[in-house]
Amino acid sequence: MIAAIKGKRGKRKVEELLVLKHISKTFKQKEALKDITIQIKAGEILGFLGPSGSGKTTTIKIVTGQLQQTKGEATILGTDTRKITEKIYEQIGIVTDTSGVYEEFSVYDNLLVFAKVLNVSPKVIDQLLTTVGLIEQKKQLVSKLSKGQKQRLILARAVMHQPKLLFLDEPTSGLDPTTAAEIHKLLVSLKEAGMGIFLTTHNMEEATKLCDQVALLNEGYIVEFGTPEEICLRYNKQKEFRILLKNQERHILKETTENLEQLSQWIVSEQIESLHSCEPTLETVFMTVTGRELV
Repeated sequence: MIAAIKGKRGKRKVEELLVLKHISKTFKQKEALKDITIQIKAGEILGFLGPSGSGKTTTIKIVTGQLQQTKGEATILGTDTRKITEKIYEQIGIVTDTSGVYEEFSVYDNLLVFAKVLNVSPKVIDQLLTTVGLIEQKKQLVSKLSKGQKQRLILARAVMHQPKLLFLDEPTSGLDPTTAAEIHKLLVSLKEAGMGIFLTTHNMEEATKLCDQVALLNEGYIVEFGTPEEICLRYNKQKEFRILLKNQERHILKETTENLEQLSQWIVSEQIESLHSCEPTLETVFMTVTGRELV
């Protein structure tokens, strides 16, 4: 399935799949989104990050035509999001916390229903189930699946028609680390095959692993934007190194000439067990710029 996506788009120019310019959304007297400007290109994962209530889901609803913005311009696959047609929906996939499955159908029959709706050959179902690690559960009732297995089934359904753009709203929320890692691996494969992915999450560690670009959202504003590395280095004000020596001594050294000479001596004499720079994480940066914790 992933190979098919790659073969289908491998020779295309990198295209802008989603463009938002100065988007605002007001509900009665409350401004939920304020001057949002972002874009997603083919083969890119954009992380839209922030705590619950920061405007992530509202943004997804606007760009998928479920809500209209109060101000600004938004286009998806070259079409105004206020004028989305069936043709556009045939080229996007959506996974949200309200995405459902038919509990009393088998795993296979769930995908068969949507294959008919999406005009996709049933021949792709087995390959897709293998890709998401559910081929052994093919005949099992969905009601018997674990939460992580259901989430993988929903993801399989969302990509079975090989969409250009995939929207994921908290796709690994509540999942165990092993299952979350499996979904991460699948998302990276889809990205490498040329799919654009819009990922909302409040899990900053997940975003650091997956995203090419991230927008930190707080109370409807984008307060920081860039690659995860760029953002973290931007706030690396106290340059320090955390060191564990082979004799189990631990040291935290500031970046001074004297300390760098000491560090060099330890490296040359092979006394270092581990060495880490101490730049902040995305979560630390978020708390710095907003004064809020992620909940």
